[in-house]
Amino acid sequence: MPENTDLNPGDEAAPGTPGTGENLCPDCNGSGKKEGQKCPTCDGLGKVIEGIGGA
Repeated sequence: MPENTDLNPGDEAAPGTPGTGENLCPDCNGSGKKEGQKCPTCDGLGKVIEGIGGA
């Protein structure tokens, strides 16, 4: 299990979870800001952790 379990609201899993990877935040397009404020989805990081691949 990954050591870092800090999740942002837009994360699907903790960083380092097998089968996941970083992607640009869909709400701020990677800028970290939305409507002049810190993006609430990515917590201002501009990226989210999402599942990759799939069936």
